Amino acid sequence: MKSRPVYDLSQRLPYLINRLGVAIVARATDGGLARFNLTIPMWRVLAVLAHRGELRQVDLSAATSLDAPTVSRLISAGVRRGLVTRTRSDTSNREVTVRLTRAGRDIVVELLPMMVSVERALFRGVSKPDIARFKAILRRMYDNMADYGAAGPKPARKAAPAARRRRS
Repeated sequence: MKSRPVYDLSQRLPYLINRLGVAIVARATDGGLARFNLTIPMWRVLAVLAHRGELRQVDLSAATSLDAPTVSRLISAGVRRGLVTRTRSDTSNREVTVRLTRAGRDIVVELLPMMVSVERALFRGVSKPDIARFKAILRRMYDNMADYGAAGPKPARKAAPAARRRRS
């Protein structure tokens, strides 16, 4: 009888990262995002615009690590709520720029202390050099996954069936 391979989920990085992410989202939502009816993706859009200013939609997508259709829906929702404006480019009908409104900026200003406190709680007891190293490792891992996705895993090749020989 073959023994099953041991796969201790509690020791696997994807599980640990997801578990941490769920806890962070819960704290952020309970801490203030829910009060403004914001999701984490919408918060990311608002925070990036507050930090970087007006951006093309394609650049906002890259900066938030959200796909283009999701960013488009978030921008539409933000426009309806008066949090962002969307403007077509004078030079290209396909290009759209997005900017925070005063209401959007006010929400970011109000939520920022809470979001910073969530991060402080996250790193309680961790040294500044370890925090910097951890963030660098996470960025490297993200880049690794982006590279992996671009190249894609190489599927195992099945052996081609042996050609049948014809007898003459």
